[in-house]
Amino acid sequence: MSNHIKLYSGTSILVNRLAYMLDEIGVSSIIKDNKESGRLAGFGTLGQSVDLLINEEDYEKAKDSLDIFQKEISK
Repeated sequence: MSNHIKLYSGTSILVNRLAYMLDEIGVSSIIKDNKESGRLAGFGTLGQSVDLLINEEDYEKAKDSLDIFQKEISK
């Protein structure tokens, strides 16, 4: 069984952008939308409610894309 780690938390738009960048380099990811899950269950959430998870083994490969992504969004 693989271990997943949280790589990034943010808005749905930003998380999906990073997931796309990771997909381009062959790193699979899981998007965990806590806000949508809460809405479906009948309760709300606060803060950055969308998490991007990757396999722990893929972290080194994903690190460069994460750095590029963070530079893009800080402009």
